[in-house]
Amino acid sequence: MRHALRVASAVLGCAAVALLAACSSSSHSDEFTFHGAQRIGTLIPAADRKPAENFTGTLLDGRKFDSASDRGKVTVVNFWAAWCPPCQVETPQFDSVYRQLKGKGVEFVGIDTKDTHGGGTAFVSGHHISYPMVFDEQGRISEILGGTNLPNLPYSILIDKGGRVAGVYAGRLAPADIEPMLTRLEDER
Repeated sequence: MRHALRVASAVLGCAAVALLAACSSSSHSDEFTFHGAQRIGTLIPAADRKPAENFTGTLLDGRKFDSASDRGKVTVVNFWAAWCPPCQVETPQFDSVYRQLKGKGVEFVGIDTKDTHGGGTAFVSGHHISYPMVFDEQGRISEILGGTNLPNLPYSILIDKGGRVAGVYAGRLAPADIEPMLTRLEDER
């Protein structure tokens, strides 16, 4: 009898775990969850894209930022830090691309992460970076954006006009890498 009770209890326990897992996975089916970076030059097919969660933060200059203000625009979310050598090359190059494309509905937002506020502020000021820079020392925003907290910087997330994640790219992107992808996203209806 005790054996039958233990078996029944184990079966009920497994069923409860399976039911909870099914409920939790179905409730998040519409949110983007990071599974791996795309190869440079490729985008997630439009039919397979998941919504990017909105995030808020404080810019290095103290103003507030809300990603919802970029809805309807192609957006590059770039995670970087002032101490990161590839970021020191990529960030000024991204600013050049931003200045060229911002009138065409393309936005950039930098996420200064794993850094000091003073280091990020000095870098942005010294290089005349013109796009918004959110200070996120703890990496909270990467968790909001589907768990994209990659171990190495920089990395970038492209968001389409519909607010969906169109790609996640690990490592430094050169202007020749990102400009064609932004153009393709901008041309989408």
